[in-house]
Amino acid sequence: MAIATFGAGCFWGVEQFFKELDGVTAAVCGYMGGDLDNPSYEQVKTGETGHAEVVQVQFDEARISYQQLLDTFWQFHNPTTLNQQGEDHGSQYRSVIFFHDDAQRDTAETSKAWQQAEGHWREKTIVTAIEPVTTFFRAEEYHQGYFDKHGLPSCHIALY
Repeated sequence: MAIATFGAGCFWGVEQFFKELDGVTAAVCGYMGGDLDNPSYEQVKTGETGHAEVVQVQFDEARISYQQLLDTFWQFHNPTTLNQQGEDHGSQYRSVIFFHDDAQRDTAETSKAWQQAEGHWREKTIVTAIEPVTTFFRAEEYHQGYFDKHGLPSCHIALY
C-alpha cells in the first residue's frame, strides 16, 4: 500500500471524495505542516499553528495510481484561492500536496504544471503548494467519517 496526503479545504469533504475511489483502502482526516506537536482541532482552527487540514490516503497502486488521485484532487476544490475554500478562510484550509517521495513530488509538479497550462484551471493562477511530508497528526475521532456518521452529503462538489 502507498500513502498520499492532500489538503484541499475542510477535511470532511476531502475524506469523502477519496474514500469513494476504487483502490483507496483508507482516508484519514488529520493535520500536517505546522509547528505544534500533536495539535487539536481547537488549536488548528485558529489558523495560528501553521497546520493544514489534510487527508492521508492509503491506496493500492495496482488499482489506482497517484496520478488518478491527483486528478481527483484538482476536480473537487478550487486550487486558485489562497487560504480559502468556499466560506472557509485561513491557512488551515490551504491547497497543498504533501509528497512522500521524489516520484510523488515529480508527479505532483507535472500535474500542477499541466493544470496551469492546459487543464481546467488554466485561466487562473494555481496557488497549490507542493511540500515534503511532515508529521501527520490524526484528527480527533469525531472528524473521521463525519458525513457518514451524520448522514450528510459532502460539502465539496466536483467542479468539472
